[in-house]
Amino acid sequence: MRARLGSTLLVLSALVLVGCSSTPSAGPDADVPTVDAVPEGACAYVEAPGGVREVSPPPAEAEVSGAVAATLQTSVGDIPMTLDADTTPCTVGSFVSLAQQGYYDDSPCHRLTTQGIFVLQCGDPSGTGRGGPGYRYADELDGGETYPAGTVAMANAGPDTNGSQFFLVYEDTALPPSYTVFGQLDEAGLAVVREVAAAGAEGGAADGAPATAVTITGVAVG
Repeated sequence: MRARLGSTLLVLSALVLVGCSSTPSAGPDADVPTVDAVPEGACAYVEAPGGVREVSPPPAEAEVSGAVAATLQTSVGDIPMTLDADTTPCTVGSFVSLAQQGYYDDSPCHRLTTQGIFVLQCGDPSGTGRGGPGYRYADELDGGETYPAGTVAMANAGPDTNGSQFFLVYEDTALPPSYTVFGQLDEAGLAVVREVAAAGAEGGAADGAPATAVTITGVAVG
């Protein structure tokens, strides 16, 4: 999310919302495989550089559907959310697969933005904002995406560069409809993220590592 977020705003700064595959961070190399010409109903997970941990890509045929409950278990408390597998089957399928393989375990939320855009970005075990799962996949957008408080969305480094990084919106944020929205925080989860945001970023910066360190210790699905 930062790579794109950063450059667009602040977010437009890098993977938002960017990261090697996120939105708040610097994105990966521009020369990456495209993911078009995919059979209808299938998800294409294309090999990409920047793999932080060895994981297997999800199956092309989505194995999740409906509303999927998930909880980020973190050092600052549980962050429950509901994922929309009907609208974004490839995104939720990837997130669930990575969670089940332990990809997110013991990984930091590496970026907090407090001006222009209001997000906590996570999903890169390297903590650099440039790491990913070793594959990328297409956006799942309808062009009407908005990012109110409680939104869970993918960070990216440009069109169709989703990987493992995602961001949690803690206050209404104006962004272009370029980031796949795949879930919503519940009230308890939003409260946890807002508490982290209240402490600001390190050194009082508007964009940087959160002053209150946040580590994802695990992800419970279902």
